[in-house]
Amino acid sequence: MAKRRKGRQVNGVLLLDKPHGLSSNHALQTVKRIYFAQKAGHTGALDPLATGMLPICLGEGTKFSQYLLDTDKTYQVTAKLGVRTTTSDAGGEVVSEKAVDVSSEQLAEALESFRGTTKQVPSMYSALKHQGQPLYKYAREGIEVPREARDITVFNLELLRFEHDEVELNIHVSKGTYIRTIVDDLGELLGCGAHVAHLRRSAVGNYPIEKMITLPELEALLEQAIADEITPSDVLDPLLLPMNSAVDGMHCVYVDDMSANFLRHGNPVQAYNQPEAGSVQVYLGEDENDADAEFIGVGFINDDGLVAPKRIVVLEQY
Repeated sequence: MAKRRKGRQVNGVLLLDKPHGLSSNHALQTVKRIYFAQKAGHTGALDPLATGMLPICLGEGTKFSQYLLDTDKTYQVTAKLGVRTTTSDAGGEVVSEKAVDVSSEQLAEALESFRGTTKQVPSMYSALKHQGQPLYKYAREGIEVPREARDITVFNLELLRFEHDEVELNIHVSKGTYIRTIVDDLGELLGCGAHVAHLRRSAVGNYPIEKMITLPELEALLEQAIADEITPSDVLDPLLLPMNSAVDGMHCVYVDDMSANFLRHGNPVQAYNQPEAGSVQVYLGEDENDADAEFIGVGFINDDGLVAPKRIVVLEQY
């Protein structure tokens, strides 16, 4: 007898406004429970001390979470000058305390050094893995692991406030950029040390901030639906963004029914409007003017110039 799956197949992306003090995995499991979803995955963890946008992919949407991991992100961060910590945030132990004697001109000069493409050594308290274990596990055991500096890009760095020993910044960065490391490096440049006091992620790619929803709001909607004897999915599912939102901006190609079936079985096809190379969104439909075109996944142009499947949506009817 086949094992019965727990949960329902619900597909899409929820923009969760993660609260302070909650791990990303705990937030993910809570959303999965509220939606009674078979599958769920987040798209790049936020530290428990951080708040803000945490896209959660449900069902077949989990196949496209990697594309959100790779996209750029925007943060608002408050740096506390004068105190350096082991974790470079407020949750760590104090390493050093120094008097803060920093002018606006010194701060502006230091901030300028972070703009553009630079090298960054990832924090030991990051989720990057070494020999199958995240770095933060080694750090908690007092083990220092060698890390290679990586290219990062700070697209925009705006000073919002500088008062006494606090610096508030808005930072738009490329994938893999650690804000805590920027703040720690800033403190060292200024000669007084610094750590992250508050951190909020305000944007992931092009996702609209106004579409974010909190866990209490989701819980309230679920409870109200149950009280009103309404099917919860009728209230919750409209909050989801479509799966193809995770690959927004990628080139779109179009295929007919036969080609779509070939792709679902792992075979490459010729598509309408395909580029010479790269990854593509694949739709079952006539062209970009087809309002009923159905997103069926992501493909790539192979060596034969055909669209080969990479991440294909498999719904229950198939």
